Amino acid sequence: MSPASHEENPTQPESAAEEVQQTAGEAVAAPEAADAAGEQPAEAEQAKPARRRSAAGSSEADRPAAARGGRGTRSAAKATAKKDRPAAASTEVQVELPAEVFDATVNVPLIHQVVVAQQAAARQGTHATKTRGEVRGGGRKPYRQKGTGRARQGSVRAPQFTGGGIVHGPVSRSHAQKTPKKMKAAALRGALSDRARHGLVQVVSGFVDGELPKTADAVSVLSAVTGAAAGASMVLVVADSSDQLTWKSLRNARGVHLIDPGQLNTYDVLTNDRVIFTRAAYESFVARTGAAGGQEER
Repeated sequence: MSPASHEENPTQPESAAEEVQQTAGEAVAAPEAADAAGEQPAEAEQAKPARRRSAAGSSEADRPAAARGGRGTRSAAKATAKKDRPAAASTEVQVELPAEVFDATVNVPLIHQVVVAQQAAARQGTHATKTRGEVRGGGRKPYRQKGTGRARQGSVRAPQFTGGGIVHGPVSRSHAQKTPKKMKAAALRGALSDRARHGLVQVVSGFVDGELPKTADAVSVLSAVTGAAAGASMVLVVADSSDQLTWKSLRNARGVHLIDPGQLNTYDVLTNDRVIFTRAAYESFVARTGAAGGQEER
């Protein structure tokens, strides 16, 4: 190469090493230039959907809630309506609990005996096993009497064989225990007296207003009476079976057990934290218990 040609092309590398460095520099500069050239279109593309979303959002906001619809909107509206619902007032009625029913002596051994008898009466008693005379098979002698070196056996259905009969196994029977009525009544009075001494027996005028059952309203009243959240404690609600408005409103409520005053028993009183009577059920129960107590005294 002549000196003249070298002067005409001053950017030409003088050696192979310089040529490699120049090529690498151009390769690095090319992506940077491409990125610089593509920054504005990318920003424009990101800005366009943002403007569309904002426009769409404003149009959605301008539309009424009923027109927008959607599960989220309905859920939010329902939650807002539930939050804005006024708290139910307590319908507790202040009554003077008769001392002969709600201030009796608590006999713990008697209560234990009555509860055990009630649980025993609830057992089905259908458990049973077969003896060696009832198991099928085993009619033939398994092997000869002598000469085998083993113990003599008459049947493979003997209790010592697998699949054989059961010795002294359970048989079908009734577990019911005879408990006098006076013992049951005394145990129930003791259980109710224990709850009443701790302020856990209450009377309410009602749970639902109107003629249609409403679980939400009944649970709100129950929470207002007990002073605790729904389901926080076990509550025994005593209501007449004819009071279908109360039964239908509370039969699926969590932590609530419904019972008729004629079926009130010691076990249910002890397994629940509170006992709440409706006014009609309370009057019916006191009248029945007072009449029974008067007959017992005579």
